[in-house]
Amino acid sequence: MKIQRCLTLGCALFLLVVGLLPNCASAEEKKKGGKYACAEPNPASLCNAGNTCGSDCSVDVKRTASSSSATPNISGAKGNQLFCIKVGTTVTWQSTSKNTGFLIDFGPNSPFDPPDAIIGGSAKPAPVVAKNPGCYKYGFQASNSSAIYGMSKASQAELIVIGGQ
Repeated sequence: MKIQRCLTLGCALFLLVVGLLPNCASAEEKKKGGKYACAEPNPASLCNAGNTCGSDCSVDVKRTASSSSATPNISGAKGNQLFCIKVGTTVTWQSTSKNTGFLIDFGPNSPFDPPDAIIGGSAKPAPVVAKNPGCYKYGFQASNSSAIYGMSKASQAELIVIGGQ
């Protein structure tokens, strides 16, 4: 009886420790750079030639297997990663995927003119002009009308508008 109780207690402790390891790992990842760029004291310092979109800036918004993705036309850019633009840049949000529509929402403080939510798709690119410098988090989702399950999935990303004032 005593041995069985010890084994049960030992098993419970083992499961507790194993269960806590993933939480510790994710907390450590956040410390090592998993923070939001907009939480940094000077987000504009994160902008460089490798993540700044030029004057002909377009962002491809599409539905992936497990989420939505927004990828600027910057060499080597990956979906949903931070990118930068300059004030006055026209950004064309579009989808190169067939039968795909999207909605991009910067909330009450949009960097673009017009400041409304950006709605478009594969047949309707949506150009907007960057007007307000700053760091912005945005939520977006892409929907594929030919998908059977999970037509739409929301994601988040960040954008820094540099220059002006």
